[in-house]
Amino acid sequence: MTYLPLELPGLALASALLVVSGAISVAFRLGLEKSISMAALRMVIQLAIVALVLKFIFEVDAPVWTGLFAIAMLAAVAYEVTSRQDRRIRGWQAFLVGAGAPFVAGLAATLFATMAVIGNEPWYAPRYLLPILGMMLGNALSGVALVLDTITEGAARERAVIETRLALGEPRFEAMGGVLGRGLKTGLMPILTAMAATGIVSLPGMMTGQILAGVSPVQAAKYQVMILFLISGATALAVLMAGLGAILLLSDDRHRLRLERLTAPRTTA
Repeated sequence: MTYLPLELPGLALASALLVVSGAISVAFRLGLEKSISMAALRMVIQLAIVALVLKFIFEVDAPVWTGLFAIAMLAAVAYEVTSRQDRRIRGWQAFLVGAGAPFVAGLAATLFATMAVIGNEPWYAPRYLLPILGMMLGNALSGVALVLDTITEGAARERAVIETRLALGEPRFEAMGGVLGRGLKTGLMPILTAMAATGIVSLPGMMTGQILAGVSPVQAAKYQVMILFLISGATALAVLMAGLGAILLLSDDRHRLRLERLTAPRTTA
C-alpha cells in the first residue's frame, strides 16, 4: 500500500468545513463563532509545535529529551484536570491526586505496552513511548476529571445523608460509597462506550490514520485493539486512584465530612 502525503493546500481545503460550524452558530445565535475560530487556530498551532518537537526528539533519540517531553505532558494534564472541574478540592494534595492519578496509570500502561506487549528495543524509544503515553494520558485525564467532578458534586448535594451515616458510626468509605460508586461509573463510561462502538459505529482515529498511511487494515485493527485495551486499564486505574483520593481529601481521620475544602461552584443553577 502507498502512503499519500497530505500537503498544505489539502489542509486549507479541509479547514473550509469550519464554515459549517460557524453557520450553525450564526443561524441559532449561539455566539460561538469566535470560540470556533480560536479553538481551530489553537489546535493548528499546538499540533505544529508538537510535530516539530517530536521530529527533533525522534531524530535525537535521547532518554533525557523523552523524559522532558513526558514532564511537559504531566504539566498539561495537571492544568486540564483542574480547569475541567466545577468545584475543586483545595490544597496541593488535590493537585497531586488530579495530576498523579492519570500520569501514574498512563505511564504504567505505556511501559507495559513497550516492554511486554510490543517488546520493542529499546523500550524507551520515543517513537513508541510518547505517542502511546499521550493516548493513555488523554483518556485517563477525561476519566479522572469526570470522577472528581461527580464525587465533589455528589458529596455537596448529599451532605445531610453522608453526615448522618457518619454520625451513626459508618466509616468514611462506607458512608460515601454511593457517591464513590457513581463517580467511578461516570469516569469509566466514556471508554466503555468507545469500546462498544468501535468497528460498528466508528473507526477510531489511530486505526484510520494507520490505514491512510498505508498500513494493512488487519495490522491497524490489531494495534487499535491493543490501544483500547491499554486505555481501558489505564483509565480504570486512574479513576480508582482519583476516586479514593477524593474521598480521603473530603474527609478526615476522624471520619468527618470536610466540605469546607471545596471551592465555590463556578456556575450556579
